Amino acid sequence: MQKVKELVLATCMVVVGFVANAQSEIDSIPQIDTPPYLEECLDSLVNQWYINKATDNLMVPDSIPLNTTISKLPDSVYIKRIEAINSPMPYTYNSIVKGHIELYTIRRRELVQNMLGLSEYYFPMFEQELDARQMPLELKYLPIIESALNPRAYSRVGASGLWQFMYYTGKQYGLTINSYVDERRDPYKSTVAAIDFLDDLYAIYKDWFLVIAAYNCGPGNVNKAIRRSGGHRDFWKIYYHLPRETRGYVPAFIAATYTFMYAKEHNLYANPNSLPLVTDTISIREPLHFKQVAEKLDVKVDYLRSLNPQYRKDLIPAGTDYALRLAINDASDFAAIEDSIYAYKRDTYFVNGKSTVQPQYTAYSPDTPKNKATVYYTVKSGDAVGLIADWYDVRTSDLRYWNNIRRNMIRVGQKLRVYVPKDKTEYYSRINDMAYAEKQRLSSKTVTSNKSSAPKKNGPTDPNYEYYTVRSGDNLWSIAKKYPGISNKNIMSLNGLNESSKLWVGQKLKIRPKS
Repeated sequence: MQKVKELVLATCMVVVGFVANAQSEIDSIPQIDTPPYLEECLDSLVNQWYINKATDNLMVPDSIPLNTTISKLPDSVYIKRIEAINSPMPYTYNSIVKGHIELYTIRRRELVQNMLGLSEYYFPMFEQELDARQMPLELKYLPIIESALNPRAYSRVGASGLWQFMYYTGKQYGLTINSYVDERRDPYKSTVAAIDFLDDLYAIYKDWFLVIAAYNCGPGNVNKAIRRSGGHRDFWKIYYHLPRETRGYVPAFIAATYTFMYAKEHNLYANPNSLPLVTDTISIREPLHFKQVAEKLDVKVDYLRSLNPQYRKDLIPAGTDYALRLAINDASDFAAIEDSIYAYKRDTYFVNGKSTVQPQYTAYSPDTPKNKATVYYTVKSGDAVGLIADWYDVRTSDLRYWNNIRRNMIRVGQKLRVYVPKDKTEYYSRINDMAYAEKQRLSSKTVTSNKSSAPKKNGPTDPNYEYYTVRSGDNLWSIAKKYPGISNKNIMSLNGLNESSKLWVGQKLKIRPKS
């Protein structure tokens, strides 16, 4: 009997020792330093109007006492829960991930509850775009670690918005950034741009964790880490070769996913906020100030700012690309009294009735050349700068200079100034009213008929080049349009032509070298 007691006691001592050692290993996990950008983003929520207003009367479930003690969970619980997440991303658990989970679930609970509330407004927008592109819906958690769902977040290195776009990256993905508008802070447009960026990165890496790392530090740093690791394409194998801040980025993403999916298990509930769940947008046709809208609709300016964070100075420029987002009821009210809103205190917000949003520039008008008269041509569908210059027998460079044309960009309805010889004013004035076929007959580069002259013959062709056989009605501009990336100047250069050269039916023109 004594031997049995000794055996049981020894066994208990082994078990106690094992548990103590296990606990010791957990306690010995180094404290994870919170990435500075993460602390900044979380803290930035405190100053948001719609958060401050909402937290005056927190809606805490009756079943959760306010003095609930929050304790750490065993690793086995975290592991089991993370393994249960259904996702194409290979979620893993380690001491680094654990440190970020405890940041969210223990140390910054109040701010996480604010983000849970904001997610009710932003997540449907993210999910809709991700689903349309058949990308993992879990990517919606990226703005949690990027900006804490604060569209006005601005990092110390200049990144802005929910998705924290840098200036040049935002411009690269089509976001407008100027003195009055910063679409990096536009929730919808920045989401589309961010998903485009993530999609492009996935085409490179074919691994979502590498994509997320590259989103944070750029593809160059990820490529460098891959090379230094010996070619490994796994985040954890290149971990120590990445910039220090990026090392915590993927673990923070895993922790954010875990926290939002298991929020209730940690007694985390969404704090209410003042953002409407159903909104609508209204296209703005004239420059508009937020105070005009606020006073006519009896809403707060802060409310307009929270729904339209892309406007930097409470001013909306006019144009088809700019819109005002309002709660659905307010949008209906705006539509009902739209004209009176534009007219309200117009002289107060816009000096002398002119927009302070769009500076007024005096168009440059060159002096009329000596012995020349001015005629005007209205641009029509299908016109091009080169064709118009040819009809009027002027150089394209002169036509661009006279009308401040950049990159040969003209629009239908635009009036172009052309200087022509005074004694031919009547002749050139008629061109504006001619049909396209009539104008083409004036062109020096238009194909001419060979009926009244001996037929021309082509020289020997080069088998290394692709050729085009000229047909009736062709000109260098219309031929070049048939071949993407080829201009009329390319064709002229390859075939030894100049501005005065004429084409003829059956002529074979070199287009480009064969690939």
